[in-house]
Amino acid sequence: MNTHPTTNGMEPAAPQADSPVKGLNGFTHRYADVNGTRIHYVMGGKGPALVLVHGYPYTWASWRKLMPLLAVAGFTVIAPDLRGLGDSDKTETGYSKVNVAEDVRQIVQSLGFDTINLVGTDIGTMVAYAYASRHPDEVRRLILAESLIPGFGLDELMNPATGGYWHFGFHAQVDVAEMLTAGKEVAYLLPWMKWASTSKDAADVAVNLFLPYYLAPGGMRAGFKHYETMVEDGRENRAAFCSKLKMPVLVLNGDQGIPQAQTLGCVLQVAENVEAELVPQSGHTFAEDNPAWVGERLARFFAPSRQPMDE
Repeated sequence: MNTHPTTNGMEPAAPQADSPVKGLNGFTHRYADVNGTRIHYVMGGKGPALVLVHGYPYTWASWRKLMPLLAVAGFTVIAPDLRGLGDSDKTETGYSKVNVAEDVRQIVQSLGFDTINLVGTDIGTMVAYAYASRHPDEVRRLILAESLIPGFGLDELMNPATGGYWHFGFHAQVDVAEMLTAGKEVAYLLPWMKWASTSKDAADVAVNLFLPYYLAPGGMRAGFKHYETMVEDGRENRAAFCSKLKMPVLVLNGDQGIPQAQTLGCVLQVAENVEAELVPQSGHTFAEDNPAWVGERLARFFAPSRQPMDE
């Protein structure tokens, strides 16, 4: 018998501003009215800013196991919900990766940080690249993970005619994708989320923590909106490209996630100081699967004592 929900038509209750985050001591829920919308984010810790940008179909909470470890390591940890997702407002427009990066950037600026350490995974990697490439002096060190970069490899790898990933084109047809998944949200997303993780609890975590946001009215549409812009994101990235990123860049992939050669091949086109590592015993959701290893690796890579060109 299938015990997973189909749809309840109910949106999860939004947390109150400045309320403590359940299970994350020292972290609070925040909201920022920035860039024409309202973005929810979670923040805690003290020290240099370390911004974590999640992917699809997740929310800020995909980082929840990692965040306390980074706070203990001496960082102010900031994890936003992407525009339209989680407890951030749903908008009909504004999903270009440059614009979503600007959502995050305006939060950072409102908090008084001139420079940040930045991590992106999945669609968050596309956002993080847009941020770092347009504002390279504001990003001290950068991690790009489990994704492809529009304009520098994504276009080829989202073409099913040449063996690429089929779902990019499907999601980009927002009206059709929304119609065909209506009432079937769990059936569509849950197998994906189980594949993405090596955790035996992946299904329960998805059902209890992430899927309610995509079952809520407009939740699937907002997720698909992030895909709708990807071809144009590629054009914008190519048009804006002047030189390779000079800050240190670390490419991370789960050892059971997407092939690292794909992510690394994209990053080598846009960055000159690149290292790469596989997260052991983890899938696409590496921060969920092996937070202890990831926490140690991020703390080491972003250590304030490290100079920009340290090996």
